[in-house]
Amino acid sequence: MTDIKKAIYPSLHGRAVFITGGGGGIGTSLVRHFAEQHCKVVFVDIDPAGGQRVVTECQGDFPAPHFIECDLRDIAALKSAIARGHDAVGDFTVLINNAAHDERHDTMDVTPDYWDERMAVNLRHQFFAAQAIIPMMQRAGGGAIVNFGSTSWHLSQGGMPAYVTAKAGIEALTRSLARDYGPDHIRANCILPGWIMTQRQIEKWLTPEGEADLLKRQCLKEKLDPADCARMALWLAADDSRLITAHNFYVDAGAV
Repeated sequence: MTDIKKAIYPSLHGRAVFITGGGGGIGTSLVRHFAEQHCKVVFVDIDPAGGQRVVTECQGDFPAPHFIECDLRDIAALKSAIARGHDAVGDFTVLINNAAHDERHDTMDVTPDYWDERMAVNLRHQFFAAQAIIPMMQRAGGGAIVNFGSTSWHLSQGGMPAYVTAKAGIEALTRSLARDYGPDHIRANCILPGWIMTQRQIEKWLTPEGEADLLKRQCLKEKLDPADCARMALWLAADDSRLITAHNFYVDAGAV
């Protein structure tokens, strides 16, 4: 299926959206899809060239996204970026915690510093982004938090123990936020992507053997691309899912 008719969500029109890791992969698709809904998008990424490329690619008949360079391991820098974004577009009512890095590593090579750095890259910034933006959502009367986890630890995937530990923690964080802030009409849900065919995945790990095994395990025999995740994020951010919170949503073509 290549010709997909995109849904339009009127409730998203004009909403301020903050997206992490928007300079490549799934994040690029997230930025474009929310911009196409006429959202006021602010996104951060550690890669300035990638961020500027996304801004250029998103020029069209919808508001151009705002890019802010940011290393999410630096929480002070993250909070500053959120404040700058707020100055540009107002209170954020949608937070998309997408940024991550699935670097492979051997258990016996992991040092305490490396472990902490992996938590900072994959988990810690999700909490502090939510902490900074939740007061804006409270002022606005509600909001939607969409965290990105992973199917990897559900599949008992090896070769990156710090990464899968962080991704497992995201699901617990999501449910905690949903419970604590549900009375403020703030929803929190988690998207669990399967093997999404970003350019990085294709270049580094996709082989004919790996692709054959993947399609054998999937119920639906098509490779997933970033837009499949972005379309799920749109629905979870929109009022169409207004009473859905504290849940995981697999985007994996039935591979789990």
